[in-house]
Parts: sequence; C-alpha cells; structure tokens
Amino acid sequence: MTKSPTNRHPQDVYTHPRISRRTAVQAGSVGLLGLGMNHITGLRTLAAENGATPPAQRARSVIYIFLSGGLAQHESFDPKPEAPDGVRGEFSSIATRTPGVSICEHLPRLAARSDKWALVRSLTHPYTGHSQGHLAMLTGRTPMPIGFDASKPKPTDWPSIAAIANRLMPRHNLPPVAVLPEPLIHREGRVIPGQFAGEMGSHWDPWIIGASAWNPTSYGAYPEFGFHFERGNENPKNWKFEAPNLMLPAGLEQRRLGDRMSLLGSLDSQVRDLERHASVQTFDRHRQQALSLLADPQVRRTIEVTEADPETQDRYGRNLFGWSLLMARNLVEAGVSLVQVNLGNNETWDTHEAAFPLLKDNLLPPTDRALAALLDDLSDRGLLDSTLIVMAGEFGRTPKVSKLPNSKLAGRDHWGPVQTVFFAGGGVRGGTVIGSSDALGGYPKSEAQTPENMAATIYESLGLPQSIVWKDAVDRPHNVYHGEPIAGLTG
Repeated sequence: MTKSPTNRHPQDVYTHPRISRRTAVQAGSVGLLGLGMNHITGLRTLAAENGATPPAQRARSVIYIFLSGGLAQHESFDPKPEAPDGVRGEFSSIATRTPGVSICEHLPRLAARSDKWALVRSLTHPYTGHSQGHLAMLTGRTPMPIGFDASKPKPTDWPSIAAIANRLMPRHNLPPVAVLPEPLIHREGRVIPGQFAGEMGSHWDPWIIGASAWNPTSYGAYPEFGFHFERGNENPKNWKFEAPNLMLPAGLEQRRLGDRMSLLGSLDSQVRDLERHASVQTFDRHRQQALSLLADPQVRRTIEVTEADPETQDRYGRNLFGWSLLMARNLVEAGVSLVQVNLGNNETWDTHEAAFPLLKDNLLPPTDRALAALLDDLSDRGLLDSTLIVMAGEFGRTPKVSKLPNSKLAGRDHWGPVQTVFFAGGGVRGGTVIGSSDALGGYPKSEAQTPENMAATIYESLGLPQSIVWKDAVDRPHNVYHGEPIAGLTG
C-alpha cells in the first residue's frame, strides 16, 4: 500500500520523483509524462488491459479548469441585481451576446462570446468544508469515502476524474491526462484530497506538469496579479512561472525508474551519450521512437509556453492563468485527452475578505482574458467542437455578504448548496442556461445538478460508455458513472 502523503512541499506529494524538463524531454528512456513507451506503436488502451470496456467512440478532449477556493456565483455567472443590498454585492451585471443572459461586469470578453458557452446555475452538494468540496468536485462523488481525512489524501479516497481518465483513455505517444501548473496544496502544508487515484492505486495518479514556482504565501495569477488576502496587492519577484518540470506518478515503481537510469548511470549521462551518437542501441525500438518524439522541438514548445510568440502570450496574459491555459491548448492539440488546470494555488478563490477588490483587480480579469483566448484559439483551430471545457470550484459562496472578525472589507463564506458551472465546446449548445438558483442565489430553484452529473458529462464527452468499469487488485468491478450527463447541455 502506498504511503499517504504528509504535509510537505508540493514537489514531494506522494513522493513524486521530480525530473527536470530538459532531462525528461531529451532522455527518451523515461518518455514525456509516462514510461509506457510500448504504447507508442501498439496504440493499446489501458481500458482493455485493466478489464474495462474500451471507449465507445473516438475519444475527444476535456479541459477541466478548477478554481480552488470557490468562485462566488453572484460575482461571476449568476448575478442577482434585484436582490437586497446585503446579497447583491458591489458589482453590476452586463448583457451577453445571448439575449436574456447577464453575467458579472468584470467578464466582458466572455460576455461577448456567450454563443460559445453555457451555464449550469444549479449544481449542488452539501459541503461547506474545502476538503470535502474538493473531493466531491474533483472525483464526481458526493458521499465521502469511508475513513475520509480532510487533512490529507488517503488510499481509500475515491479516484479523481483525472485518474479515471488516466487509466481508461488510450495511450499513444503522449499520456492521456496532465494536471498543471501545480498540485493543490494549501500554504499551511495541507495536501488537498480528491486529486489523486485513491482506491484505484497510486500508480494511476495523473501526471503533474509542475510549471509554477510554488510560494507558501502567494495567491492569484502571479506574477502580475499577485496578492495576499491580509495585505492586499503584492508583486514579489520570486513568484514566477518556470520552465515546466515533470513529476512522475507516485505509483511508478522506483525499481523500474532505477533500471532505466542504470542503463547509463544517470539520465544526464544518457543525454550526453545520446548527443554523441553512442548508446542508442541500448534502447529497444519503441524507446528509440520515443527519443525521436521527445527530441522534437514541437514537443518542447507544447510545454514551454513562456517562449511562445509575444502576441499569443499577450492574448492569454503573461501570468499563471494565461500560460496555464495556453499550455492546456497545446496539450489538447497534441492529443492529450484530459487536461486539468488548477487556476490559483492556496485556495485562491476563497474570498472571505476583500472579495470585491480582489475579484475586480486580481482574479476576474486574468480569467476573462485567458479563457476568452482559449475559446478563440480552439475555435480557430477547429478544436472547439471536439474539446469540452468545464470550469468549477469546490463550492459557491454564501448569499449574504459578511465580514470576518477584524477584517475591514467584506466577502462571502463557503457555500455548497449552489454554484454555477461553466461549460463550452465539446458539442455544448452555446448561449444555454441549465437550471436556476433562487432569488438570493442560495439554493437551486430548478433542475438541480450534482457532481456526479458533471463527471458523467465529462466521461461522455471523452467517449466512455456508461457501462464502463475499472477493476481493482482483486478483480472487483467499479462503476465509472454515478450520475447522468446533464440533459440539454449538448446537442
């Protein structure tokens, strides 16, 4: 059994060995984001290898944007301009391109593109705790697993949506799943549960592309939009988006990695020898093909987004949010099935205090810019119809605006009963609104949806049939679907 993680630096989550971008890209013996290089030519599906029904159709892609901390529905996609002062908040709403649909005034780019996206304004679960909400929304399972621990992931947790896709989607020359730009870890050291493979086994943990210089006190889309809740806007020089590092899944046996490293003593020595033409014959044919792939400059450009052309970086934003969504675009275009983008570390969207200036100045603008650029690029490249975009947090925020003790500026508390989930692409009917919240934005009024339904929508978009299962170590089948795809969202 894999040892549960302790509170430590994100590089050490589940004892992931960390490999530099240069080593992982150039040394084909370990491969980009995965070591199973025999999958390159065989195109075998892990679903079939592990007793699961293979995908029903040609798989499409999903980008799951996760707003850790909880996006306020009133200050984003479900404004309540007619509500009382203590509920309405400080922002105005603006009309979108879709008649009758209004959103927050600080999302003007998305408002102009409402023909490309849809909203579910009625997703609900019972949790107001961050850890419980994360697990529900990252796994698509509302009941907490037996032995759940809010302070750390456990091997008995439900597997995340990303882990299930990692196991069941086909592997070709690239892995089926990537998570970026960092794992979800609070500045207090708490590793957030719900983001790993749990009972499926840690060898199915999704791959993490670590591209953010993790800072224990930073929040937001740094470097240009850095802030601290208590101190306000900041711009420390050590907050940066780095050349990506690739973290091996925890369950990858150290012996297997050691065997490959021992071929030439170390990965660095392999790189040097390969560059001098020696030792290529020590690799089998599949690994030679992997080396050719990974030495390709196009593959490096997929993850080295800070080297993209200036115009592209400006459209997305030269910050954590923009670079992350640009990398997601590149990975989807390269064939990755599911990319989870964690927009904001340290539960960035947990706006208990100073909610209105932080959302206005630090959070909504970079999200609006980067997400609009992503929609445009996928559309222009002919990928939007085959790529589902989902954006959610672990919960919404309270209907009532309030202040924390000793806080000068107001915000909203945690609120599980209702949140709005954003959908785009992947056959989504643009301009559609599914469900509604009540007049105060506190509870579903119509067409209540669950995390299970959201997850089912993702799995259906990936081409996984509702009959699909995964099997554990003793060959017991586990259902993937625990709900129904959201009706009326696509078509």
